Amino acid sequence: MIEIAAVYGSPRRQGNTSTLLRHAVAGARDAGAGVTEIVLRDLKMSPCLEIYGCKDAGRCVIDDDFRKVETLLQRIHGLMLASPIFFYTVSAHTKILMDRCNSQWVKKYWIEKKPFGQKSYPRKGLFISVGSTNGKRLFEGALLTVSYFMDALDMELWKSLLFRGIETEGQIQKTPASLEAAYEAGKALVHALSDRGRLTNRG
Repeated sequence: MIEIAAVYGSPRRQGNTSTLLRHAVAGARDAGAGVTEIVLRDLKMSPCLEIYGCKDAGRCVIDDDFRKVETLLQRIHGLMLASPIFFYTVSAHTKILMDRCNSQWVKKYWIEKKPFGQKSYPRKGLFISVGSTNGKRLFEGALLTVSYFMDALDMELWKSLLFRGIETEGQIQKTPASLEAAYEAGKALVHALSDRGRLTNRG
């Protein structure tokens, strides 16, 4: 079975990105995937302290809730990450998770010594985001951040769903097409991961 982690990065439980991600989760489950949901605001997770205890085994040495998240991120086939935009990047909750995954960057590039500039990834990720303005460059910072975060996880940023002009809680529910797009993206991610698995098995 395809395993996917769905990470809720909004500080609001009923926020717009949370609503979109729930629809994507439903789509992924309807397509046959197993989905583990992670609500970052519910976790006790320190920022990265840059002590590089991870350089020996490629695992973070800070003893908090990130440990179980790190284990999950290592075994999944795909990731669905949702965060609103704060000052042209992801939420603080999401950024803490990303920074703690520096352990995975260390594992990949320092310990396993994989070459930089990788173009073929074994795993895929979906990013869902909303921003309150309509600026042309609204999502540029977040997309760069997410892309390099996923690279550390040996994962490509497969697809992004980005919605402008959304701010008040519940506003996204007034745009059914956006909810349907999220549901279909969840289904499509599972199909993309399944297709990749078949290609890999054929060698």
